[in-house]
Amino acid sequence: QVDLVETGGRSVEAGGSLTLSCAASGNTDRRHCMAWFRQAPGKEREMVARLDGDGSQHYAASVKGRFTISKDNVKKILYLHMNKLDPADTAMYYCAADDWVYCTTYRYFGQGTQVTVSS
Repeated sequence: QVDLVETGGRSVEAGGSLTLSCAASGNTDRRHCMAWFRQAPGKEREMVARLDGDGSQHYAASVKGRFTISKDNVKKILYLHMNKLDPADTAMYYCAADDWVYCTTYRYFGQGTQVTVSS
């Protein structure tokens, strides 16, 4: 079992920056994949960024070049650094993890943290 707790969400103006954090506890392993998802009202949940266990990063086209995913393996914290925020980035952001190096599905999700971008 892995527990995930997201923090850092808040209201920010368009063009601003924000960093989300996800603290992992339980049966964690630095080689396991982790990801950030988001879900806006009335829309399906979408994967924003993925960090595979081998360190490779993958991004949704809508955030590539603006968002960066990283992880502190000592502190067991996953980050999402977001720049040039747009109102379209407004959503609940969720941290996710699974027990594999490479993931296509995720067993563990956090409760989410709200990001609101105003124009």
